[in-house]
Parts: sequence; C-alpha cells; structure tokens
Amino acid sequence: MTAGTIVGFDTSTPRLTVAATVRGEPAFERAQAPPEGERPGHARELLGAAEEAAEAVGGWRAVDAIAVGIGPGSYTGLRIGVATARGLAQGLALSLAPVVSLMALARGIGDGFDDRGEPRFAVLDARRGQVFAALYAGSGAELWQPFVATPEEVAERLATVDHAPLTAGDGSLRFRSQLEAAGAKVLADGDEAHLISARHLCVLAERVAPSEPADVEPIYLRPPDAELWREQQRRQRSP
Repeated sequence: MTAGTIVGFDTSTPRLTVAATVRGEPAFERAQAPPEGERPGHARELLGAAEEAAEAVGGWRAVDAIAVGIGPGSYTGLRIGVATARGLAQGLALSLAPVVSLMALARGIGDGFDDRGEPRFAVLDARRGQVFAALYAGSGAELWQPFVATPEEVAERLATVDHAPLTAGDGSLRFRSQLEAAGAKVLADGDEAHLISARHLCVLAERVAPSEPADVEPIYLRPPDAELWREQQRRQRSP
C-alpha cells in the first residue's frame, strides 16, 4: 500500500487509540482509557472517534485506507475493532489494512524501526498469568511470531536471544522482574512506549497489502474466557 491518508485504530487493549496520518505524518491522534474499575468503552466510543479522525483530514472522501489492529489482545475489544473496520471499509469502498497490534507497540519502542537498532520485544498483559508477545528486529522484521505464554516460558525463550531486546507493554510492567532477570531491557514505568499508538498502526499500514474486509480476522491465540468457562462446566457435569 502506498503512502496516503490513513485512519487507523486499535482496540486490542482496554485503551482505545485512534489516529490519522497523511503521507506518514500524524494529523490526528486520540486515546482514551476507561476509568479504573470500569469496562472499556470501545463499542460506544470507537465509531465517533474514527469519524473525528476522518474529519481532521478532510472527511472520509479524503481517506485512502483504514488500518486496524488485529491483535492479539482482548477478545471483545478485537471483535469490536475488526467488525467496525470491516463495516467502514465496505460501506465507504476503502482499502483495509490489517496490522498486528504487537508490531505497532514495537514500533513505538524507540519511536521507530531502523536497521541499527536493538531488537524490540512487545509484551501485552493477557491476564490468567500470561502475556501476548512478539519479537522484532531493529529493522522491524518479525523474529518471533505473536504467541501467548507464561513469564517463565518467555524467560526461557529470551535465553536464546543474542542481544538483549528493548521491551515495553503493560505485560512487561506486570512481569518486569522475571523479564529483566532473563535479560530484557524493560523501559521505565512512565514511558509512553508501553502504550499502543494508532499513529504507528497507520505508518505500518503503508507496508501492508490491502485485504478484502471479509478476509480480515483477529488474532486471538486462545479461546475467550466464556468459552473456557463453558468447557469447565461441561467437564464438571460429565460423569
């Protein structure tokens, strides 16, 4: 996909992030996290934020493509984000670019990829004592595909890496001690690189071949909590 005007959003975490770029330069960005103790508001906030991003660059007629974060991450959040992106792309006859949310997170570590940079390790809190993670070269090339694992399993994988990776994401904050003991360089707690930014999503979308809306699927990596609960109940009822 060539550089143009792109509206992008990511709903893989409780924090909604929406942005618009014009030829790779940021033109609009908005992020909103739910108040502590409340559920994410993606279902009621996403469409309005996307409309606001489009208006900032001249309206949907000026937009060339939509970029959407496809995870891994929250099951419900991803379902809302991908469904919204599909609907907008189809209804407005726009190109749709699926971007791995972990890659967008990794691009924010050091605020960009370059061939001389250290590896970037993107780590999101997956709950249940696990993380979603992926490793990228300094150039942005994927070294480890997205996976779900416990911190102990991640530490075992890190032992095979030659160069200590720069590491960010809320999962790296939650399990900082385990990851640092394994050699990861976790950024300071307040660093903005721990948060996915939709502007990185938009820039990465320029590298992605456009997809048909019906072909864009979220990366879940594991079943949702409700499905696991049903399976547990089924087993308990079995003789």
